[in-house]
Amino acid sequence: MKKLCTTTLILIISLFLLVPGMTNASWDDPTKPGWDDEEARRGWIQNKIQHMTLEEKVGQLFMIHVYGQTPTDPNYEETNLNRNRGAKNFKEAIEKYHIGGVIYFNWTGNIGTPIDFEQVNALSNGLQDIAMNQRMPIPLMIATDQEGGVVARVTEPATVFPGNMALGATRSTDYARQSSEIMGMELKSLGINMDLAPVLDVNMNPENPVIGVRSFSENPDLVAAMGAAQVTGYQNEDVMATAKHFPGHGDTNVDSHYGLPIINHDLETLHEVDLKPFKAAIDAGIDAIMPAHIVVPALDDSGLPATLSKPILTDLLREEMGFDGVIITDSLGMSGANVVPPDRVPVEAFKAGADILLNPPNVPLAYNAVLDAVNSGEISKKRLNQSVFRILELKFKRGLFHEPNVPEDAIEDIGVEENLALANQMTEESVTLVKNDDVLPLDTDREVFVTGPSIGNPGLLADELTENSYSAEAYATNTSPTSAQISSAVEQAEHADTVIVTAYSANLNDAQQQLVNELMRTGKEVVVASMRNPYDIMAFPDVDANVLTYGYRDISVKALAKVIAGEVNPTGKLPVTIPDLYDYGHGLSY
Repeated sequence: MKKLCTTTLILIISLFLLVPGMTNASWDDPTKPGWDDEEARRGWIQNKIQHMTLEEKVGQLFMIHVYGQTPTDPNYEETNLNRNRGAKNFKEAIEKYHIGGVIYFNWTGNIGTPIDFEQVNALSNGLQDIAMNQRMPIPLMIATDQEGGVVARVTEPATVFPGNMALGATRSTDYARQSSEIMGMELKSLGINMDLAPVLDVNMNPENPVIGVRSFSENPDLVAAMGAAQVTGYQNEDVMATAKHFPGHGDTNVDSHYGLPIINHDLETLHEVDLKPFKAAIDAGIDAIMPAHIVVPALDDSGLPATLSKPILTDLLREEMGFDGVIITDSLGMSGANVVPPDRVPVEAFKAGADILLNPPNVPLAYNAVLDAVNSGEISKKRLNQSVFRILELKFKRGLFHEPNVPEDAIEDIGVEENLALANQMTEESVTLVKNDDVLPLDTDREVFVTGPSIGNPGLLADELTENSYSAEAYATNTSPTSAQISSAVEQAEHADTVIVTAYSANLNDAQQQLVNELMRTGKEVVVASMRNPYDIMAFPDVDANVLTYGYRDISVKALAKVIAGEVNPTGKLPVTIPDLYDYGHGLSY
């Protein structure tokens, strides 16, 4: 009788451990297999999925933003509730929706400007502690957009890079890999384990308002080579790389944040140009691919964006191109995704082939819509399990199940002198001199007036020139200078010998073009420093000189000052064509 009771008790305890919701002890197995043992690894993940509730599985599909500097930041509770986060803070969101990941932004307070390394490291570790203390302990993907250049959430005093098109101007795949290794290491030190980069769009359109310098080049072979190198660099540091924006956002004049672009390339062009870098990334072992909110009629004539297109995500990317990694949508709050009712966007994206649903504008609406679709049978449990498996396998691959946290002292490796010096070297080698009518380098006896949009950093450029023994003054304008600002700039230019305009995609801005033209009429030497897209000179081809930095970060402005002063001889080569003016590969030196 005593033996029978003991046996019965063991059986009851065993059943207790297998009932979801009863305990997490059986799922937190410390003897996890290694990555190389594929059979054991797959079995371990499948066992975990088998014991997850439906709500937990659906939660793994979501990567959301939450406002706050800490997991339970009381200062952002009303903001989170008012902005449809469905929870007061990170902790509540993890507990309520079982989310698979979070995305950090500067505007959500997660990452400060300048960054506080200790705060971000503590936030990441705190979130992982909460996730690993749930009934089903699953580590979080913690992501951000760290492309380098104009799109970077982690800035000074971390290592800042000039951006993709600047790297493209150097033609160095070593620089591409080294930059992503350093960015990956620094992100990892902050507990950020996924980077929504690199950008693999081939920028073919001078009027592209959203990609431009975020692209390496108009040359698909260069984009493919640089992109594959960056994939290797990020993933060498165990940071998940994400190639974007599939099948290619490079030839559009519409920003998908605010509209729905249409890419009218034929199939041959798509395969020879747009898709080539993504093929290279897949060959390089890319962890994740992000589709774009763009319509590509040659691939899907339904009028739906790639985000919601089964022919593009499943038939092309999965089956034809053989990608079996994670597909993560672009932000579901962007206008380009909202071509169906809000509750249908996440459901249709998942049905099209996406695994991770990024940044839904209304978290409870999106979560419940997908949950309802699974419960109704619209989304099969088999299809749900496939995506959950991919997500958990990627977390396993990048070591998160073995160690989700990062040491506090890891931040000591961020922004070290050696990496800062390498970033400066890359940036200086990227500066491209497009035109020079014997104006540059400037003689130090010239009186210099620097003006242009404040985002182009005219004040810093004037300061740097002053440190190089020039007499330089600055006057910042709006991105679209007002008539009064143009008049003021022209008046101040009368006292200068040389005027430098820090242009910011001026080929797309009538007011900036007016500023430059009015300054040229003064008879002064006018140098246009293009601080973003390289096509500015199309609007004023008769300027005395044009020099490209491909970005406005401090590191780019300081390199520009050295080139203007003659301290650095420009060696960058155009990674794009300036239509009717300058060929791909053009670049002057002193």
